[in-house]
Order: sequence, then C-alpha cells, then structure tokens
Amino acid sequence: QVQVVESGGGLVQPGGSLRLSCDAFGMVGSIDAVGWYRQAPGKERELVAGLRRGDSPNYLDSVKGRFTIWRDKNTAFLQMNNLKPDDTAVYYCNVEYSWGPVERVRRDNRWGQGTQVTVSS
Repeated sequence: QVQVVESGGGLVQPGGSLRLSCDAFGMVGSIDAVGWYRQAPGKERELVAGLRRGDSPNYLDSVKGRFTIWRDKNTAFLQMNNLKPDDTAVYYCNVEYSWGPVERVRRDNRWGQGTQVTVSS
C-alpha cells in the first residue's frame, strides 16, 4: 500500500522560507508525476506546482519565481521563498504512479494528509 506523507510546514514571517517534503512509502512501480496543492479556508484546492516525468515543472502564476518543485527518487520537495500571507493554507502532495508490464500497465494516485503553512507576522 502506497502512503504519502508531507512534512515541513509551520509558522513563518512574511518574506521567510520553508521547504516541504513529500515522501511516498511503499512505492510500487515508478512515479509519473507529483503535484503540490494547497487549500486555504473557504477556498477550493488549487495546484501550486506540478512535475511530470520528462516535462518541465509548472507553477501557479502567483508563486512563479518564489517556489521550486523537484523530486529525488520517492521524495518530492517544494522550496518556498519570499512567503506571503496569501500563501497561508494546508499544502497537500499528490503522487501519480504506475506499475506492471507495458501491455497491462496500471495507474493510481495517492494524497497525503496535508501540512499547514501559516505566513504571519
């Protein structure tokens, strides 16, 4: 059973930085894509940064130049710099993966439980 666990959230002042981690435990097959999402109170969940194998990363316009996504084996990271109060939200990681022979490949995805990021002075 694949499990995804996020960590690294916390309270930071405006202009500060945080690095979030997303660990995929019990991974089978290979990771095809990772996405970092966030959901603020009263708002819908939105994609902040995505990284698909073989593609360049994509970012929400409001975080471009401040956030960076990358992956090292079964761990994905989100480096967040120059944080703003509007970045306050619960951040979730989604991992898409596939396994099995090419002629019968299977795909699935898993969400983590989320990690709170609060940007406040």
